[in-house]
Amino acid sequence: MSQKPKHLSLVMASLVIVLPTLLSSSAESKTYWGDVAALKDFKNSVDAKSMSPGSCLSSWDFSVDPCDNVFSDTFTCGLRCVSGRVTELSFDQAGYSGSLSSFSFNLPYLQTLDLTGNYFSGQLPDSLSNLTRLTRLAVSGNSFSGSIPNSLGSMSLLEELLLDNNRLNGSVPASFNGLSSLKRLEIQVNNISGEFPDLSSLKNLYYLDASDNRISGRIPTSLPDSLVQISMRNNLLHGTIPQSFKLYNSLQVIDLTHNKLSGSIPSFIFTHQSLQQLALSFNGFTSLESPYYSPLSLNSELISIDLSNNRIQGVLPLFLGLSPKLSALSLENNNFFGMIPTQYVWKTVSPGSEFSGFQRLLLGGNFLFGVVPGPLLALKPGSANVQLAGNCFSWCPATLFFCQGEEQRSPTECRKFSRVIP
Repeated sequence: MSQKPKHLSLVMASLVIVLPTLLSSSAESKTYWGDVAALKDFKNSVDAKSMSPGSCLSSWDFSVDPCDNVFSDTFTCGLRCVSGRVTELSFDQAGYSGSLSSFSFNLPYLQTLDLTGNYFSGQLPDSLSNLTRLTRLAVSGNSFSGSIPNSLGSMSLLEELLLDNNRLNGSVPASFNGLSSLKRLEIQVNNISGEFPDLSSLKNLYYLDASDNRISGRIPTSLPDSLVQISMRNNLLHGTIPQSFKLYNSLQVIDLTHNKLSGSIPSFIFTHQSLQQLALSFNGFTSLESPYYSPLSLNSELISIDLSNNRIQGVLPLFLGLSPKLSALSLENNNFFGMIPTQYVWKTVSPGSEFSGFQRLLLGGNFLFGVVPGPLLALKPGSANVQLAGNCFSWCPATLFFCQGEEQRSPTECRKFSRVIP
């Protein structure tokens, strides 16, 4: 009889100790209070009318703990946490709008910020540089305007910077040289102008796309040799291909279409040890240099070459018909003359086991003459795409003019070539 009260007292004592602990842990938030405040501020920065039912942000309900309810009915998406700290904000493309210019980005553990495909506008805030652990910043496909903040250059851990398809203007900040971890830079489809800065210190950069802007000056000679792809099409670049490109041992793609490049295309570009795709169409090149090659083949990795819509003169280069992996060649709308080389014909109709055949051979809009080779005429539908229209196979003026001028084609600016038409 005397043991029961003692046993009950022990149980009651245990409850007195455990119950406050349980109550305390249930009331304690798993999300750091500063991160909760930052998430609330972010949601308040977004236009409430743009948060459609079913979207990520519309599901955020701060009556519950954010990190403790990730992917629940109240925080369906857009948020990731590690140990109570917010590490990722990646939103759906739900048409969110608003300005982030006053948002402090006080999320010190954030590693990914992805706002792609929405309607955010205004300037990119300097406060983005507060995200010192950020490795990926993607704001592609919004309506951000103004200049790119210099402060972004201080984000030394950033590996991907995607600012493309906005309304950004001004120049590319020289401070980008501080992005020592950067691997991918996309700033295409904006209104960026000025000369491109020296980015030679970015030893990890492998992908650069600055297309569809108003970047001027010469092609940058100080780029990291880690580049795999450089795309700067549809800009205002002038000059020619810099010799420094031969040092980029990993380069696979060059796209400089629709610029104001001129002069001669250097021979090394056709024997580059890694280059696979070369696009230089819609420029003002007037010649190309032939590389050294053996009588049987050319040491080249090129698969696709597009030199169309330039002012290149001379006969069709024989070495292109000996390039072992080349399967797509466009020389349309230039000033090439002469006959189609036998090498081009056999590479199209019977390439052999060690050579890739021409799947696309576009030679229209030049001054080629003679007889169209029979094997090309005999190609069956569905085989190689060969375009020869707009040449001199059936009729051509007895005197042809091959232009060297930058702006207009006139007899006073051009070299005259005369021949007798059969």
